Amino acid sequence: MREFGYQRVLDVSGAVALLDADPQARFLGGGTNLVDLMKTGVERPARLVDVRELPLDRIESTPDGALRIGATVTNSDLAAHPEVRRRYPALTQAVLAGASGQLRNMATVGGNLLQRTRCGYFADVSRPCNKRVPGSGCPAIEGEHHNAAILGASGHCVAVHPSDMGVALAAFDAVVSYETADGPGVLPLADFYLPVGDTPHLETAVPQGALITGVTLPPAPVAAHSRYRKVRERASYAFAIGSVAAALDVEAGVVREVRLALGAVASRPWRAREAERVLTGAPADAHTFEAAADAELAAARPLPHNGYKVTLMRNLMVAVLTELAQETAR
Repeated sequence: MREFGYQRVLDVSGAVALLDADPQARFLGGGTNLVDLMKTGVERPARLVDVRELPLDRIESTPDGALRIGATVTNSDLAAHPEVRRRYPALTQAVLAGASGQLRNMATVGGNLLQRTRCGYFADVSRPCNKRVPGSGCPAIEGEHHNAAILGASGHCVAVHPSDMGVALAAFDAVVSYETADGPGVLPLADFYLPVGDTPHLETAVPQGALITGVTLPPAPVAAHSRYRKVRERASYAFAIGSVAAALDVEAGVVREVRLALGAVASRPWRAREAERVLTGAPADAHTFEAAADAELAAARPLPHNGYKVTLMRNLMVAVLTELAQETAR
């Protein structure tokens, strides 16, 4: 591991100033991803700026009914918060599905959004990887890719984003706040992650050196009737091979409002806009749910060994929507 400096900060402006002065520095939250990547040589920061003591660890309602979540809130505290459990149950379920209890106690909301892919080629510095070394190639396309992307990928990268929390946040139109040396800014989560294209090493639209300060969930009554379902290769702590965050409002047997996002299918949490379009105003029945899933997955471009994901995601979307519809009808 490369030698690095370490500095703890107590105010946001001081943290931002340190990274503005040293582009090779990195913010350190819980370290559950960054430290692992430092051990393997993928990340080699000159300095770690510890932000855990910043006053960004609160979850509070805003006057307009939104819910603001500070960037240093731990995943455990996020999942347990009464307002999150009541107003956005799919978010609680996603966080609890995301890691072991020990990791949730350390991992932060801001760090979760910025975690890197768990693609084996990315983590192995002896192998080429366009995300790690631009222009070096993507061996996953011809190699091991059973958990690679089926949506939104390119010939330059087929890795998937690992966040469970991010899938639920995408479904509920979360907005990310950040601070830079030039002042504050905001990014809707829909614009937070960049398309892969031919620059997979550019992952987010957050300005260089910016510090994520929080995430805001706008008022969404439909989110109170939501669910997160994750499929993984073992029942214990594991990354998803497919997941769905869904919220459904049905009146008189017709879908009045729906939110739907998919995980482990793309380089970013995937908002299922086409499926939402098919569902809205249609009967809340199996035929509609199947048609919506098929419409969303029509754009899927699986590789030779991950085509199973198309069937898996179709069945998962239909199952979650059916369960929510049945609960609404009671």
